[in-house]
Amino acid sequence: MEFRYQYYGSTQVNDTAAEQAFSFAPDLLRPPTRFDGLLRRDGPAFLQVREGLSALHSVVVSDMRTRGRDKTAYREWLQEHESQLLAGFMADTGGAQARAREISAELKDLRETRNQVLAPFYKAQRKYFDWLYQANRDAWYVLDPVITVHPDRLLFEAFSQDESSYCAVSIRHEAFEHAGERICGTTNIDYSASLYEEFQKIRSYRDTRLTLDPAGFAVQVGADPALREEKIDLPDSWLRGFVQVSSAMALPATVVELHPMDLFNICARLRARRERHGPRALRFELTPGQPPAVVFEPWEERLATRRSHVVSDALGTGGGTIRLWGRRRLLTLERLIPQATRVRVHLLGSGMPSFWVVELGQVTVTLGLSGWSANDWAASARFHLMAPQAEVTPAQVEAVGRQLQSCWQAGAQELAQATGLAQAQVHTAMTRWMQAGRAVYDLDAGRYAWRELLREPLTAQQLQPANPEEDKALALVRGKAIAPPRIDRKDGFSRITGQIPRADGKRLFDTQLELNADERLTDARCSCNHYQQHRLRQGPCEHMIALRLVAQAQLDAARQPAGPQQAAAAGQGEIA
Repeated sequence: MEFRYQYYGSTQVNDTAAEQAFSFAPDLLRPPTRFDGLLRRDGPAFLQVREGLSALHSVVVSDMRTRGRDKTAYREWLQEHESQLLAGFMADTGGAQARAREISAELKDLRETRNQVLAPFYKAQRKYFDWLYQANRDAWYVLDPVITVHPDRLLFEAFSQDESSYCAVSIRHEAFEHAGERICGTTNIDYSASLYEEFQKIRSYRDTRLTLDPAGFAVQVGADPALREEKIDLPDSWLRGFVQVSSAMALPATVVELHPMDLFNICARLRARRERHGPRALRFELTPGQPPAVVFEPWEERLATRRSHVVSDALGTGGGTIRLWGRRRLLTLERLIPQATRVRVHLLGSGMPSFWVVELGQVTVTLGLSGWSANDWAASARFHLMAPQAEVTPAQVEAVGRQLQSCWQAGAQELAQATGLAQAQVHTAMTRWMQAGRAVYDLDAGRYAWRELLREPLTAQQLQPANPEEDKALALVRGKAIAPPRIDRKDGFSRITGQIPRADGKRLFDTQLELNADERLTDARCSCNHYQQHRLRQGPCEHMIALRLVAQAQLDAARQPAGPQQAAAAGQGEIA
């Protein structure tokens, strides 16, 4: 998917003995976005910004994909010698063998001549790529970070090279001693790998200025040689990854508050030993009323986190075990530990994504990890299907979007009061906006924020590939073969139970959904093969989606005042 960017010049760093100024070049094809701030020198803000942006860079360049042995040279040799090997195998007379030897000798001379002729070219090519990596490393990285100026913060977002890790660095405006004119908005910045070395030079004995300068907006196209355009072929997975991250952050989770020293101990254990075989999970053992315990597989080393505790159990697990894979990606947070004031881990379940929110004071770093290193955020995730599915009209969705755009950041309750909608309807509307790439969920503050990922809203074709589970669920609902489900309620949770027929009607699948007070899916079970194999790691199965769609009318009716007869007709009860 090709996108066009236009920059006036490139990102510049003015480095002198008295001042260090970062001037980021924004995309001129977007609405103007401006920021100008001088980092405070009378506190640790300069250090927090340096470490936060360094962590962002570590995520941008990281690639945890496993690469096997390169067999390219062997395949080329095999292709060249295939005829020779076949001739030697098929030869059955001395004359044929002698002729095969003559041809082999001739081919050998020709290959030696070819190698002598092409040797200078291959040498120059290797030397060029070595120079390119050292002198112009920007050419190796395609995806520029996204920067958003909000009324109270500066937000940087980026993905790793393998698209399994997401990083967001939020810098509060209080970290800046003097801020010039601000124009809120979102833009792509011309990011270069050499900025990492410049970030390391941030010190308290000299001024550090961050500028997002849209000076190029006044330049006409083609009127200035510094005006340049770039056409970048963005992978579809990059777009879908941003959408799925926002959807996953808005889901209910078990939140564990780790002491910074406990995070240090986790990283120290990972540095001290390297596993040679599986299992390689990081296991959280949660017991009600007890500090969480972290177990390192396969050694079964147990780390007691006595200074940590469980903040909330939105999943309603009441304890249990949650396993995380791809744990070495946590080493990205090592540099943040000395400055960390609070660390919160949001766990969505075993094999599900996790979010590590590290607060440094004026800077907050959020690291989002997919279920495991080889699983990127967009491969098979369908987290938007686990969001509330209340019935909303296009006008209501538009009203929620306008309200959020007017204030830039707001919680679900604030948007509900401003629009007169139920919170479940607000969550559903915001899921639509996040799917369009025009909003993001602020995990630390627990609110939605307006952030336009691209100049134009994403279309359904760009958002995600065809999902057979959704298509099958819609076919089941249209077939009208699903009996009204039973909905039991207790302590703000709703349990939906029903039997979903197979497409041919020869079998029934027992399906159960657990929803919280905001009608977000917290847990689900089904007797089908899809759930037995994947659980919720690839999103809900067709039977869960169909059950949710059929039960939505009862959920919507329950938000309105209902008499006893209506409640009984809806099949409501109490969770046993």
